[in-house]
Amino acid sequence: MENAPRLELRNVEKSFPGVKALSNVNFSVKKGTVHVLCGENGAGKSTLMKIINGIYQPDKGQIFMGGNEVKIHNPIEARKHGISMIFQELNYIPEITIEQSMFLGREPVNKFGAVDWKEIRKRTLELMKQEKLPYNPETKLKDLTVSDIQMLEILKAISYDSDVIIMDEPTSAITNREVEVLFGKIAELKAKGVSIIYISHKMEEIFRIADEITVLRDGSVVETHPASALDIDTVISLMVGRKITNVYPKEELPIGEKIFEVEDLTHEQVFRNVSFNVRAGEIIGFAGLMGAGRTEVARAVFGLDPFTTGKIRIKGKAVKTTSVQASIENGLVMLSEDRKRYGIIPVRSVKENVSLPNLNQFIKNGRLKAKKEFGTVKAICDRMRVKTPTLDTSVDSLSGGNQQKVVLAKWMLRDPDILIVDEPTRGIDVGAKYEIYKLMSELARDKKAIIMISSELPELLGMCDRIYVMAKGKITGELLKEDFTQENIMKLATRG
Repeated sequence: MENAPRLELRNVEKSFPGVKALSNVNFSVKKGTVHVLCGENGAGKSTLMKIINGIYQPDKGQIFMGGNEVKIHNPIEARKHGISMIFQELNYIPEITIEQSMFLGREPVNKFGAVDWKEIRKRTLELMKQEKLPYNPETKLKDLTVSDIQMLEILKAISYDSDVIIMDEPTSAITNREVEVLFGKIAELKAKGVSIIYISHKMEEIFRIADEITVLRDGSVVETHPASALDIDTVISLMVGRKITNVYPKEELPIGEKIFEVEDLTHEQVFRNVSFNVRAGEIIGFAGLMGAGRTEVARAVFGLDPFTTGKIRIKGKAVKTTSVQASIENGLVMLSEDRKRYGIIPVRSVKENVSLPNLNQFIKNGRLKAKKEFGTVKAICDRMRVKTPTLDTSVDSLSGGNQQKVVLAKWMLRDPDILIVDEPTRGIDVGAKYEIYKLMSELARDKKAIIMISSELPELLGMCDRIYVMAKGKITGELLKEDFTQENIMKLATRG
């Protein structure tokens, strides 16, 4: 069929126990276009994509490729039909190398039927040269950053030479520079006639690349329009079913005394002479390009990584945060940028995730006080507005935004004075972002000192009282509110 969509879904439905995830969904993508799929977490976007990729089977409905009906039972069949997918959640095997990961499940074999490692090395090097990625094929994934792994996942999906590529939050973990590289690649793919289904919560980037936009809400298609017929406010209203008038609910609060001070923190070859402070009721931001050293500084002050020289003071008193335990005891906690790897225990319940670092509150004479644990965890989860069927629900079944609130809840049970949040809204939708921002404002109102690391400049500008900018392991400037602009941040981020 000459004018048929490249991919089309008709009347697709999918239910899980107690939940109707998709209801009578019709969706299509044309050849050589970018079709953006928007919706809050839980709207059904990932379920729909997993049906296209063969991970889930629809209860009802049909899938067509080029006008011909197809049945897709697994991702291998999806690839045979010309469909590949970049997943939002990075499910990787830390102990394998880059080259092993690139060809996992599709290893070329030699004439004796054995895996042809020379061919794998050759193809991996060719792919990385083609995409200008400077990695050693023998590097293990555990030694890479989240950004590196995301870029390799993008490369892997492109390497399949698919007709349809699904990109689920591909920019959630990469730098602005890498985003530009990806958008250039998307333009090349479109020119070759490749169709792209793109899922993102970043409104600014959606309108840079979208040809068409479909909004899902509660498992149903709300509307589909050419991107030129929509604007950011309209898309947000369609997503959440209401108008969000103030995206950044930052309150102007009286700023108290210095709670946390870092002076001349140095770790050779990583960061040098880093000095900053944060006061009670203040939210400070850390901006910079990937590799600037922001996360490395945060990990060092929290006790995860060593530092060579430097002083740390909490409430004016010199402290040694040489271990995570010491930091926590001194009232300093941290939300990691990779919540799945470092923030939650996926196979455990919401209750267990929240209570685990706080068990000393619930154990007396060697016995767990289960009633006290339940009541305390429920109270803090209610305060953090965690949406979960029950406290016994497995935490990995929650949306990204609610997982982040669970991580917040576990630390708030300790009533810390200082909170480091590294990429706190990565991979979560606009409604959940608003909830996280609101919680941060409430914590600042409670005189907590908050250090926020983010690659999203609008949220730094919208939520911070001051912003430190890093480049090449050094602080290159400090911006006060009256000097906040994206241009000023980028000038400092590219200095040195």
